[in-house]
Amino acid sequence: MEVSIAHSAKLLNEANNIVLTAHIHPDGDALGSLLALNAYLSAKGKQVRMLLDDEIPRTFKFLSDWEKIEKPDSSESEADLLVVLDSSDLERIGKVRNAVKAPVLNLDHHISNLKFADFWYVDSQAAATGEIIFKLLKEVDANITASMATALFTAIATDCGFFRFANTSTETLKYASELVSLGAKPHIISEHLDTKPLAVIEILPKVLETLEIVDCGQGGQIAALTLRQEILANLREDTEGFINYPRNIEGVEIAIMFKEADNGIRVSLRSKTVDVSKIALAFGGGGHARAAGCTVTEPLNRAKRLIIEASKKQLAKGSKIE
Repeated sequence: MEVSIAHSAKLLNEANNIVLTAHIHPDGDALGSLLALNAYLSAKGKQVRMLLDDEIPRTFKFLSDWEKIEKPDSSESEADLLVVLDSSDLERIGKVRNAVKAPVLNLDHHISNLKFADFWYVDSQAAATGEIIFKLLKEVDANITASMATALFTAIATDCGFFRFANTSTETLKYASELVSLGAKPHIISEHLDTKPLAVIEILPKVLETLEIVDCGQGGQIAALTLRQEILANLREDTEGFINYPRNIEGVEIAIMFKEADNGIRVSLRSKTVDVSKIALAFGGGGHARAAGCTVTEPLNRAKRLIIEASKKQLAKGSKIE
């Protein structure tokens, strides 16, 4: 059932035992939205748990209360409401989908959303789910603290490339301004996000050695990086920024990063004008038109062939997005 922001707020108000979750491989939008909504509901006296079927990236551990996020266990628990944030389908929340028995409210902004929940509010025009959470908090006249503003600014800024990407709207900038007035400090947030361990910088030359360029004629080029386990041996996280290197190469239309993981090959996709969410969706993933991802449960070389072929076909369609 499709619901409004007001109806979503009503569902949250009527529930007492609430579980919040977001997608695996959590980014700034997923975590910022999760933490801000948790802070509001906890202040209202709700019994709230945050469950996430993945590790919290070091980059985001400056956000308040991140340590309260739990991993789901094998037992099933009941709740009045399971709130799924920034996730376009149920598979994206991993083991949480089987760990909680409750009606599902989905708050999301992905155009690839499958409308899987009992209740959903999906705004594909929003730059980030953080925008939706901010609208919800304003709807209920919430007391937005500086730490909540920081979480929401992080959510919005990271999903629009700090206001450089095409999904940045006048509303996005307006919300960012309001959050700064509420206590978010962009310079401090960006310093946390830009700081990298020495190991990341040291491994960069080895990562760039894996660069492959596929020329697709007038359609543009595809550039790919491959992160094998031996490269990742001393590097558990902080790898997502690597994809910006192939994306920024002149003539490259689609950038891909293949990363070996325990459950398959994690694939990150970026583009300048091609809708890569369609590629990710075909492999059980999702995301945005210019930034998407999926996991392919195939050997590395086969996964690379499948994704590159799909990327070629998407380029051949010639359908550009503004």
